[in-house]
Amino acid sequence: MLSKLIQDTAQAVDPLVEGEPVEKTLSIIELITTGGTAGIVIISLLMLMLILTLYIYFERILSIKEASKVDSNFMNQIKDYVSNGKIESAQNLCSTVDSPVSRLISKGISRIGKPLEDINTAIENAGRLEIYSLEKNVSVLATISGAAPMIGFLGTVIGMILSIFEIANSGGSIDIKTLADGLYTAMTTTVGGLIVGIVAYVAYNHLVVKTDKVVYQMEANSLEFLDLLNEPS
Repeated sequence: MLSKLIQDTAQAVDPLVEGEPVEKTLSIIELITTGGTAGIVIISLLMLMLILTLYIYFERILSIKEASKVDSNFMNQIKDYVSNGKIESAQNLCSTVDSPVSRLISKGISRIGKPLEDINTAIENAGRLEIYSLEKNVSVLATISGAAPMIGFLGTVIGMILSIFEIANSGGSIDIKTLADGLYTAMTTTVGGLIVGIVAYVAYNHLVVKTDKVVYQMEANSLEFLDLLNEPS
């Protein structure tokens, strides 16, 4: 009796369950793979660009952070050594401090005894090399920030072409599945390209700001050193 009641209840509920709309979710992996071969190729390229962007950003941010570390007492010690004629001690101090500022000051100290203009030129040339080192690979981020959205839009165009091709060759009966593949390619590549472009753009500008701070620090310490040499004995 009880088993018959349970069976009747199940039969009464089944139609209701079957009639209810089932909510379908779509994962990121499914979204990418649904876009077809063209979509997968373009998304893979964008993923490589994103990985390269993150690698360059974190590698540069750590290098710039290390370069910006300068002992607040460094210039005071340099002033004391140079004022007392202890040029060798000043050079030794610069060699023990691994920073762009110490290398610029070391270059200036090595030119002591020559005209001030020659010392200034030597420091400027060394400064250009330091700036080039700080900006290593940063230009790649600028390239990615511009190229990634264009690659995404290329995927959009390819996806729309595929969809239009299917419509033109459908013979009056459009295959929604095939048409959807082209639309998925168009949308996923656009979103992917914009995301990678935005990340690269933000990373590039942040690195530029951080690099400028180190450059200003180098300029300030170089001027302080030149003022020291220009002081009357």
